[in-house]
Amino acid sequence: MNINNIYIQDISALCGKTLNINILRADTLDPVVSGNKWFKLQLYVKDAIDNGKTTVATFGGPYSNHIVATSKYGAIMGLKTVGFIRGEKPTNLSPTLTDAIQNGMTLHFVSREDFDQKEKIIANNENPNWAWIPEGGYGVKGADGAKSMLSIKDTSSYDTIICAVGTGTMMAGLIKAAMQHQKIIGISVLKNNISIDTAIKKLLTDEEVNKSFEIIHDYHFGGYAKHTPALIHFMNDCYSNMEVPLDFVYTAKLLYGAFDLASKGKFNPSSKILVIHSGGLQGNRSFKKGTLIF
Repeated sequence: MNINNIYIQDISALCGKTLNINILRADTLDPVVSGNKWFKLQLYVKDAIDNGKTTVATFGGPYSNHIVATSKYGAIMGLKTVGFIRGEKPTNLSPTLTDAIQNGMTLHFVSREDFDQKEKIIANNENPNWAWIPEGGYGVKGADGAKSMLSIKDTSSYDTIICAVGTGTMMAGLIKAAMQHQKIIGISVLKNNISIDTAIKKLLTDEEVNKSFEIIHDYHFGGYAKHTPALIHFMNDCYSNMEVPLDFVYTAKLLYGAFDLASKGKFNPSSKILVIHSGGLQGNRSFKKGTLIF
Protein backbone atom coordinates (compact mmCIF):
# COMPACT_ATOMS: atom_id res chain seq x y z
CA MET A 1 0.00 0.00 0.00
CA ASN A 2 1.33 3.41 -0.96
CA ILE A 3 0.54 5.79 1.90
CA ASN A 4 1.75 8.68 -0.27
CA ASN A 5 -1.59 8.38 -2.10
CA ILE A 6 -3.34 9.81 0.98
CA TYR A 7 -3.92 13.55 1.07
CA ILE A 8 -5.92 16.23 2.88
CA GLN A 9 -8.65 18.09 0.97
CA ASP A 10 -10.30 21.37 1.97
CA ILE A 11 -14.10 21.03 2.06
CA SER A 12 -14.84 24.21 4.04
CA ALA A 13 -16.90 25.81 1.26
CA LEU A 14 -19.45 23.00 1.36
CA CYS A 15 -20.35 23.03 5.05
CA GLY A 16 -22.56 26.09 4.85
CA LYS A 17 -20.59 27.90 7.55
CA THR A 18 -17.33 29.81 7.59
CA LEU A 19 -15.49 26.96 9.30
CA ASN A 20 -12.16 25.39 8.48
CA ILE A 21 -13.08 21.79 7.63
CA ASN A 22 -10.74 19.39 5.83
CA ILE A 23 -11.06 15.71 4.97
CA LEU A 24 -8.27 13.13 5.20
CA ARG A 25 -8.64 11.16 1.98
CA ALA A 26 -7.52 7.79 3.29
CA ASP A 27 -9.84 6.23 0.71
CA THR A 28 -7.22 6.94 -1.96
CA LEU A 29 -4.76 4.47 -0.36
CA ASP A 30 -6.02 1.58 -2.51
CA PRO A 31 -9.27 0.80 -4.36
CA VAL A 32 -9.88 -2.34 -2.24
CA VAL A 33 -7.66 -2.20 0.85
CA SER A 34 -8.77 1.38 1.25
CA GLY A 35 -9.08 3.87 4.06
CA ASN A 36 -8.78 2.39 7.51
CA LYS A 37 -8.82 -1.23 6.30
CA TRP A 38 -5.07 -1.59 5.76
CA PHE A 39 -4.28 0.28 8.96
CA LYS A 40 -6.50 -2.06 11.01
CA LEU A 41 -5.23 -5.20 9.27
CA GLN A 42 -1.49 -4.55 9.19
CA LEU A 43 -0.58 -5.65 12.74
CA TYR A 44 -2.82 -8.73 12.60
CA VAL A 45 -1.18 -9.81 9.34
CA LYS A 46 2.32 -9.06 10.61
CA ASP A 47 1.64 -11.09 13.75
CA ALA A 48 0.36 -14.00 11.66
CA ILE A 49 3.48 -14.01 9.49
CA ASP A 50 5.81 -13.61 12.48
CA ASN A 51 4.17 -16.64 14.09
CA GLY A 52 4.49 -18.80 11.00
CA LYS A 53 0.79 -18.92 10.15
CA THR A 54 -0.19 -19.71 6.57
CA THR A 55 -3.81 -18.51 6.72
CA VAL A 56 -5.85 -15.67 8.16
CA ALA A 57 -9.55 -16.19 8.86
CA THR A 58 -12.14 -13.55 9.61
CA PHE A 59 -15.83 -12.62 9.57
CA GLY A 60 -18.14 -10.31 7.65
CA GLY A 61 -21.29 -9.74 5.65
CA PRO A 62 -21.92 -10.10 1.89
CA TYR A 63 -20.91 -6.48 1.20
CA SER A 64 -18.16 -6.28 3.81
CA ASN A 65 -15.29 -3.91 3.08
CA HIS A 66 -13.30 -5.86 5.67
CA ILE A 67 -13.80 -9.22 3.94
CA VAL A 68 -12.66 -8.13 0.49
CA ALA A 69 -9.80 -6.05 1.92
CA THR A 70 -8.57 -9.05 3.92
CA SER A 71 -8.75 -11.24 0.82
CA LYS A 72 -6.60 -8.87 -1.21
CA TYR A 73 -4.12 -7.91 1.50
CA GLY A 74 -3.68 -11.54 2.49
CA ALA A 75 -2.91 -12.44 -1.12
CA ILE A 76 -0.40 -9.59 -1.38
CA MET A 77 1.35 -10.83 1.75
CA GLY A 78 1.41 -14.47 0.64
CA LEU A 79 -1.26 -15.72 3.05
CA LYS A 80 -4.30 -17.86 2.36
CA THR A 81 -7.57 -16.29 3.49
CA VAL A 82 -10.83 -17.69 4.82
CA GLY A 83 -14.03 -15.70 5.29
CA PHE A 84 -17.00 -16.71 7.41
CA ILE A 85 -19.96 -14.88 5.89
CA ARG A 86 -23.13 -13.87 7.71
CA GLY A 87 -26.24 -15.53 6.24
CA GLU A 88 -27.05 -18.52 4.07
CA LYS A 89 -25.32 -18.81 0.71
CA PRO A 90 -27.37 -16.88 -1.87
CA THR A 91 -28.11 -18.08 -5.39
CA ASN A 92 -26.07 -15.18 -6.74
CA LEU A 93 -23.04 -13.95 -4.83
CA SER A 94 -22.58 -10.24 -4.24
CA PRO A 95 -19.87 -8.51 -6.31
CA THR A 96 -17.91 -8.12 -3.06
CA LEU A 97 -17.84 -11.86 -2.38
CA THR A 98 -17.09 -12.62 -6.02
CA ASP A 99 -14.05 -10.36 -5.78
CA ALA A 100 -12.99 -12.02 -2.51
CA ILE A 101 -13.06 -15.43 -4.20
CA GLN A 102 -11.05 -14.07 -7.12
CA ASN A 103 -8.49 -12.86 -4.58
CA GLY A 104 -8.20 -16.46 -3.36
CA MET A 105 -10.47 -16.36 -0.29
CA THR A 106 -12.36 -19.49 0.72
CA LEU A 107 -15.87 -18.64 1.89
CA HIS A 108 -18.04 -20.39 4.50
CA PHE A 109 -21.62 -19.23 4.91
CA VAL A 110 -23.04 -19.19 8.41
CA SER A 111 -26.63 -18.62 9.57
CA ARG A 112 -27.23 -15.28 11.24
CA GLU A 113 -27.88 -17.05 14.53
CA ASP A 114 -24.63 -19.03 14.40
CA PHE A 115 -22.68 -16.03 13.10
CA ASP A 116 -23.17 -14.30 16.44
CA GLN A 117 -21.40 -17.21 18.16
CA LYS A 118 -17.95 -16.49 16.79
CA GLU A 119 -16.08 -18.25 19.59
CA LYS A 120 -17.93 -21.44 18.65
CA ILE A 121 -17.02 -20.96 14.98
CA ILE A 122 -13.37 -20.57 15.93
CA ALA A 123 -13.48 -23.64 18.17
CA ASN A 124 -15.10 -25.74 15.41
CA ASN A 125 -12.45 -24.66 12.90
CA GLU A 126 -9.35 -24.94 15.05
CA ASN A 127 -6.23 -25.09 12.92
CA PRO A 128 -2.66 -24.42 14.11
CA ASN A 129 -1.87 -22.74 10.78
CA TRP A 130 -4.70 -20.21 11.06
CA ALA A 131 -4.63 -16.75 12.60
CA TRP A 132 -8.01 -15.21 13.41
CA ILE A 133 -8.89 -11.56 12.78
CA PRO A 134 -12.03 -10.29 14.55
CA GLU A 135 -14.85 -8.85 12.44
CA GLY A 136 -13.95 -5.34 11.29
CA GLY A 137 -10.48 -5.76 12.77
CA TYR A 138 -11.83 -5.03 16.25
CA GLY A 139 -9.15 -5.41 18.92
CA VAL A 140 -6.06 -3.77 20.32
CA LYS A 141 -4.00 -4.73 17.25
CA GLY A 142 -6.59 -3.09 15.00
CA ALA A 143 -6.70 0.04 17.12
CA ASP A 144 -2.91 0.26 17.33
CA GLY A 145 -2.77 0.00 13.54
CA ALA A 146 -5.43 2.69 13.11
CA LYS A 147 -3.45 4.92 15.46
CA SER A 148 -0.94 5.58 12.69
CA MET A 149 -3.61 7.17 10.47
CA LEU A 150 -2.97 10.53 12.14
CA SER A 151 0.77 10.39 11.47
CA ILE A 152 0.56 9.94 7.68
CA LYS A 153 0.13 13.70 7.31
CA ASP A 154 0.73 16.52 9.77
CA THR A 155 -2.56 16.66 11.66
CA SER A 156 -1.26 18.50 14.72
CA SER A 157 -3.02 21.79 13.87
CA TYR A 158 -6.52 20.26 14.06
CA ASP A 159 -8.43 20.55 17.33
CA THR A 160 -11.41 18.41 16.28
CA ILE A 161 -11.19 15.07 14.45
CA ILE A 162 -14.40 13.34 13.31
CA CYS A 163 -14.82 9.75 12.16
CA ALA A 164 -17.52 7.17 11.46
CA VAL A 165 -18.02 4.48 14.09
CA GLY A 166 -18.88 0.86 13.36
CA THR A 167 -16.92 -1.51 15.59
CA GLY A 168 -15.16 1.48 17.18
CA THR A 169 -11.70 0.17 16.30
CA MET A 170 -10.64 3.15 14.20
CA MET A 171 -12.02 5.64 16.73
CA ALA A 172 -10.05 3.91 19.50
CA GLY A 173 -6.91 4.25 17.38
CA LEU A 174 -7.56 7.94 16.77
CA ILE A 175 -8.06 8.49 20.50
CA LYS A 176 -4.74 6.75 21.14
CA ALA A 177 -3.03 9.08 18.65
CA ALA A 178 -4.81 12.28 19.70
CA MET A 179 -2.79 15.14 21.15
CA GLN A 180 -3.80 16.95 24.32
CA HIS A 181 -5.56 19.77 22.45
CA GLN A 182 -7.53 17.44 20.17
CA LYS A 183 -11.04 16.02 20.60
CA ILE A 184 -12.18 12.90 18.73
CA ILE A 185 -15.87 12.82 17.72
CA GLY A 186 -17.43 9.61 16.45
CA ILE A 187 -20.59 9.44 14.34
CA SER A 188 -22.21 6.08 15.09
CA VAL A 189 -23.71 4.38 12.02
CA LEU A 190 -25.73 1.91 14.10
CA LYS A 191 -29.06 2.63 15.78
CA ASN A 192 -29.11 2.66 19.59
CA ASN A 193 -25.53 1.40 19.69
CA ILE A 194 -25.01 2.58 23.25
CA SER A 195 -22.60 -0.27 24.05
CA ILE A 196 -20.06 1.13 21.58
CA ASP A 197 -18.68 3.43 24.27
CA THR A 198 -17.72 0.39 26.36
CA ALA A 199 -16.33 -1.43 23.32
CA ILE A 200 -14.04 1.52 22.53
CA LYS A 201 -12.88 1.94 26.11
CA LYS A 202 -11.86 -1.75 26.21
CA LEU A 203 -9.21 -0.94 23.60
CA LEU A 204 -7.77 2.02 25.53
CA THR A 205 -5.31 2.25 28.38
CA ASP A 206 -6.29 3.94 31.66
CA GLU A 207 -4.51 7.09 30.46
CA GLU A 208 -6.07 7.06 26.98
CA VAL A 209 -9.62 6.62 28.31
CA ASN A 210 -9.35 10.04 29.93
CA LYS A 211 -8.69 11.81 26.63
CA SER A 212 -11.36 14.02 25.06
CA PHE A 213 -13.82 12.09 22.90
CA GLU A 214 -17.55 11.91 22.20
CA ILE A 215 -19.88 9.57 20.30
CA ILE A 216 -22.95 11.02 18.57
CA HIS A 217 -25.91 8.73 17.77
CA ASP A 218 -28.13 11.03 15.71
CA TYR A 219 -27.03 10.18 12.16
CA HIS A 220 -27.66 6.45 11.67
CA PHE A 221 -30.48 7.07 9.12
CA GLY A 222 -32.52 4.17 10.47
CA GLY A 223 -29.74 1.83 11.45
CA TYR A 224 -26.74 -0.06 10.10
CA ALA A 225 -26.74 -0.14 6.27
CA LYS A 226 -30.00 1.84 6.22
CA HIS A 227 -30.42 4.97 4.12
CA THR A 228 -32.93 7.53 2.90
CA PRO A 229 -33.38 9.42 -0.39
CA ALA A 230 -31.92 12.47 1.35
CA LEU A 231 -28.70 10.60 2.13
CA ILE A 232 -28.37 9.39 -1.48
CA HIS A 233 -28.94 12.95 -2.70
CA PHE A 234 -26.23 14.14 -0.30
CA MET A 235 -23.79 11.53 -1.63
CA ASN A 236 -24.34 12.62 -5.22
CA ASP A 237 -23.98 16.30 -4.25
CA CYS A 238 -20.68 15.60 -2.49
CA TYR A 239 -19.31 13.86 -5.56
CA SER A 240 -20.63 16.51 -7.94
CA ASN A 241 -19.22 19.39 -5.91
CA MET A 242 -15.91 18.02 -4.64
CA GLU A 243 -15.37 14.60 -6.27
CA VAL A 244 -15.43 12.76 -2.95
CA PRO A 245 -17.04 9.31 -3.29
CA LEU A 246 -18.90 8.24 -0.15
CA ASP A 247 -20.58 5.00 0.90
CA PHE A 248 -24.04 4.99 2.46
CA VAL A 249 -23.03 2.66 5.32
CA TYR A 250 -20.30 4.79 6.89
CA THR A 251 -18.80 7.86 5.27
CA ALA A 252 -21.97 9.50 3.92
CA LYS A 253 -23.47 9.45 7.41
CA LEU A 254 -20.17 10.75 8.77
CA LEU A 255 -19.96 13.75 6.45
CA TYR A 256 -23.68 14.50 6.64
CA GLY A 257 -23.38 14.50 10.42
CA ALA A 258 -20.30 16.72 10.41
CA PHE A 259 -21.97 19.30 8.14
CA ASP A 260 -25.22 19.22 10.11
CA LEU A 261 -23.40 19.66 13.42
CA ALA A 262 -21.53 22.61 11.90
CA SER A 263 -24.80 24.20 10.77
CA LYS A 264 -26.17 23.84 14.31
CA GLY A 265 -23.20 25.60 15.90
CA LYS A 266 -21.55 22.53 17.41
CA PHE A 267 -18.06 23.85 16.68
CA ASN A 268 -16.25 27.01 17.70
CA PRO A 269 -15.85 29.31 14.65
CA SER A 270 -12.09 29.25 15.21
CA SER A 271 -11.93 25.44 15.21
CA LYS A 272 -9.89 23.54 12.69
CA ILE A 273 -11.72 20.32 11.89
CA LEU A 274 -10.50 17.14 10.21
CA VAL A 275 -12.94 14.50 8.95
CA ILE A 276 -11.51 11.02 8.36
CA HIS A 277 -12.57 9.35 5.11
CA SER A 278 -12.26 5.71 6.11
CA GLY A 279 -12.73 4.40 2.57
CA GLY A 280 -14.66 1.34 1.48
CA LEU A 281 -17.41 1.60 -1.14
CA GLN A 282 -18.55 -2.03 -1.18
CA GLY A 283 -22.01 -1.27 0.22
CA ASN A 284 -22.77 0.94 -2.78
CA ARG A 285 -22.54 -2.13 -5.01
CA SER A 286 -25.95 -3.18 -3.65
CA PHE A 287 -27.59 -0.22 -5.41
CA LYS A 288 -29.26 -0.36 -8.79
CA LYS A 289 -27.15 1.10 -11.57
CA GLY A 290 -27.73 4.84 -11.89
CA THR A 291 -28.59 5.45 -8.21
CA LEU A 292 -25.23 7.15 -7.75
CA ILE A 293 -23.40 9.36 -10.23
CA PHE A 294 -20.04 7.74 -9.46
